[in-house]
Amino acid sequence: MMPPFRPPIGLLLTSTARTVSRTFDDALASAGGSAPVWQILISIKSRQLGNQRELAEAVGIQGATLTHHLNAMESGGLLTRRRDPANRRVHVVELTEEGERLFHRLREVAMAFDTRLRAGLSEEQTASFEEILTQLARNIRD
Repeated sequence: MMPPFRPPIGLLLTSTARTVSRTFDDALASAGGSAPVWQILISIKSRQLGNQRELAEAVGIQGATLTHHLNAMESGGLLTRRRDPANRRVHVVELTEEGERLFHRLREVAMAFDTRLRAGLSEEQTASFEEILTQLARNIRD
């Protein structure tokens, strides 16, 4: 007897990731942000100062895409960029007071979203899920 059909795990993972991503984007948008803005804010905040190259690597986007987001965020008064006096080819990115306020608003949204996402899962299930995700990533890297 054949086992019941199960969809490929990659398809299930991709579909779930899209759903989670869209829902998270909507939650961030309701607070005046977006996923790229949140990733940039949290990357800057975790380092206090960061140059654009390091920021692009941390966020996982191309330099030109990062520049587009930074231009919009700078125009919106969320951050400033200045040349690093030690290396004039490098721009240092810092949050403004408005950027700090947005960071705190989005952090609350992100924390609430994470709580919602974990609803009904025990600590053991969450730990197992994290291990499984790590193993899946390892499987495709090797």
